[in-house]
Amino acid sequence: MNYISFFSGALGLDLGLEKGGLKPLLFCENNKHCQATIKANKPEVPLIGDIREHDADSILQMLSNEKIDIVVGGPPCQAFSTAGARKSFEDERGNVFLHFLNVATDLAPKYIVIENVRGLLSATYSPSNEKSKKGSALEYVVNFLESKNYSVSFNLYNAANFGVPQIRERVVIIAVAHGEKVPYLEPTHEQSEQFGLDKWLTLKDAISDIPQEKNELCATFPEKRLKYYRLLSAGQNWRNLPLELQKEALGKSFELGGGKTGFLRRLDWNKPSPTLVTSPTMPATDLAHPVENRPLSVAEYARIQQFPDDWVFCGKIVDQYKQIGNAVPCGLGLAIATTLKKHNNSKPFKNLENFPYSRYKFTNERNWLQAFKH
Repeated sequence: MNYISFFSGALGLDLGLEKGGLKPLLFCENNKHCQATIKANKPEVPLIGDIREHDADSILQMLSNEKIDIVVGGPPCQAFSTAGARKSFEDERGNVFLHFLNVATDLAPKYIVIENVRGLLSATYSPSNEKSKKGSALEYVVNFLESKNYSVSFNLYNAANFGVPQIRERVVIIAVAHGEKVPYLEPTHEQSEQFGLDKWLTLKDAISDIPQEKNELCATFPEKRLKYYRLLSAGQNWRNLPLELQKEALGKSFELGGGKTGFLRRLDWNKPSPTLVTSPTMPATDLAHPVENRPLSVAEYARIQQFPDDWVFCGKIVDQYKQIGNAVPCGLGLAIATTLKKHNNSKPFKNLENFPYSRYKFTNERNWLQAFKH
């Protein structure tokens, strides 16, 4: 099956799709550092830039009208992220999402796959500028796809359930033309032993055998933060400091609500990594090595996101962290490819009723609006 990839980034999703047997016809990416990474690793696949400069007709001409089975894309998520202003489709980045929907459906593939952050589930959108309800942005996406004769299923997936050594929750929407909904992705791993799957992979599984010289490309913590890290062991954070040092370390943040678990956080060898962010040294989302007095290195970031060890990331160190932190883990891409191929070939799917795909409730197309009724 052939596919086109939009918002390709550093190709984390694409590596998983290719591992699952899918063939990329075209990459589309606007970021110059990601473009350089794509060219360095996949020079044989055509690459275009800003999606807004292209439509379905121009893309089909580029590909000499080669058959497109699948269109995949992870439009910019900042417009929907719970950590941002959440302007949804009114944000310029959200507008790119709408253009992507038009291009994807105009290309008329059998499948359209959209990946995005959890915030998409609750984001709002009102084309008429009326007060909008939570979930209306995703409702718009679903209604748009259905108006183009696609059946839509989606869920919020924890990547750890697909062999990724990381807790990373992402919405995956799968639309199929003129057919029954595609079943949910089939997990290969689990936290418990209830479903007979392999146990979640841990940080130790992912990074413990990386040669020390490979970790030299690494950000640094300021000395004032290292003062506290020297007192913390693997799996600990600021709460494990003496009370006076807790107040000293967090300053004004100490009095704020919330768990603040990302402050002065040493990772635990025996658990999956927390979600990788675009920098391992942001104070509220520290990603410190379990025993060494440093953040995770670029090589460790790449392992956790399941990039091959010889994958080339272009740009400065901050650009490399950002590319990797924004990527889709390869294991999630593989799960998507496996699901699409099984569905396309009418293969049976496992019945995993009540499997905890996510840590959150009300996260699929059957029930997500229930979360906002009250």
